[in-house]
Amino acid sequence: MHISKETLSLIEDIERRIDPETEEDLEKQWLDFTYGRFEGEIFCPNRKKLSVPSVEPPFININDAVKDYDLMLRGQLAGVSGALNGTHNTLCIRANYGTGIMTSLFGAEIFIMPYENNTLPTTRPLNDSEKIREFIENGIPNLMNGFGKNVLEFGEMCAEIFEKYPKIKKYVNVYHPDTQGPLDVCELLWGCEMFYAFYDDPDLAHSILSLITDTYIAFMDKWYELFPRNSVLSHHWGGLCHQGTIVLRSDSAMNISPEIYREFSAPYDQKLLDYYDGGIVHFCGRGDHYIDILSELKGLYGINMSQPECNDMEKIYKNTVDKGIKILGFSHGRALADKDRLGGFNHCLSI
Repeated sequence: MHISKETLSLIEDIERRIDPETEEDLEKQWLDFTYGRFEGEIFCPNRKKLSVPSVEPPFININDAVKDYDLMLRGQLAGVSGALNGTHNTLCIRANYGTGIMTSLFGAEIFIMPYENNTLPTTRPLNDSEKIREFIENGIPNLMNGFGKNVLEFGEMCAEIFEKYPKIKKYVNVYHPDTQGPLDVCELLWGCEMFYAFYDDPDLAHSILSLITDTYIAFMDKWYELFPRNSVLSHHWGGLCHQGTIVLRSDSAMNISPEIYREFSAPYDQKLLDYYDGGIVHFCGRGDHYIDILSELKGLYGINMSQPECNDMEKIYKNTVDKGIKILGFSHGRALADKDRLGGFNHCLSI
């Protein structure tokens, strides 16, 4: 695959600047936090040696990157270059194709955002229950449909290139693409009709959620052929690491009752956590109404949440840090405001 001289120059700069001792020290800090050896109240990893770039990291518009593997790699490596000169992020990249990767496998129409927004693409929901029935009849779709081809070919390119750069291969983590979670994929694919189906046609809802879960496994297994999973310490977003393999997104759960979450989301999340040796769950918005059910999932090692102001945080804390479940990448300001709560954070919160 073609690699431009600009991308090659950035790769060589990163390879030169990576200091194994610094990266291994940062990894040890995360391992200590992850496995209960951190004795502080709020964990914030610290890169002990910074490295100034000799190649200026470029700005790459997301719309350009989505159309060009070389630009995608260069844009992702710009983040690695910044991390080497930053205070705490680990070295990470991903196949950055937005929330519509899984839905595009089923043929959902890809929607590219306006260029000036510099925002990841998504897909349009079908809002067509008959089409959902067709998907169920047809089974797992072709994994090279839609963005599946982009993700897997980009991964192949990274694996091939990194083989030539031993420090990048060892210390730059290619973490899994945004495959969302079963409930999120279902809403992104089906649209608002999904919520009616929970009451009007629960068997159909369960059937498509089951198919989505099986498709998730098939696709992620294909990804992990390129980059074998690491359930001891997985990297994600550069700013957090966790025990287990996957990060499930559960943003759609903010719109459903705890009872609906228990029936239509938890079983499929649990199947994936079981299959992939655990992981963490991300959610935006409100999650306090189902956090007690979420916390019961086996292999749930942490949560990553935004907007604490939308939540009863005491209920969140009681069902996470008080139970030894990590809160990862949390709001710095809110963590400081709540650090004197009874019981503290049980050494289980990172910012």
